[in-house]
Amino acid sequence: QVQLVESGGGLVQAGGSLRLSCAGSGRTFSSYAMGWFRQAPGKEREFVAAIAWSGGNTYYVDSVKGRFTISRDNAKNTIYLQMNNLKPEDTAVYYCAADKVPLRALITFTVGDYTKWGQGTQVTVSS
Repeated sequence: QVQLVESGGGLVQAGGSLRLSCAGSGRTFSSYAMGWFRQAPGKEREFVAAIAWSGGNTYYVDSVKGRFTISRDNAKNTIYLQMNNLKPEDTAVYYCAADKVPLRALITFTVGDYTKWGQGTQVTVSS
């Protein structure tokens, strides 16, 4: 079983950067694709980025392409989300989660395909 804990959120001015981390426990961490999602007040949780179990493939929502980078270190059971050139519309609680299916061949960006949600970390971008 995988348990996840996010960290690294905070308050930053527009144009600034933050690096989120998601630490996982469990021997099978490296067998699962991982995703970052976010939820702003009054809005549904939305996909942000995902990385394949091997780390070989990544996928981003259009609004963050070129600004965010997802990566993973399976030796440390950790995934990261480097966020650059942050905008006020990036303000949200950010969550990491694990794919329900191990060793999935294709990355999924559907919220319902993910499980083991962390507690979330708040990211606030001021204008």
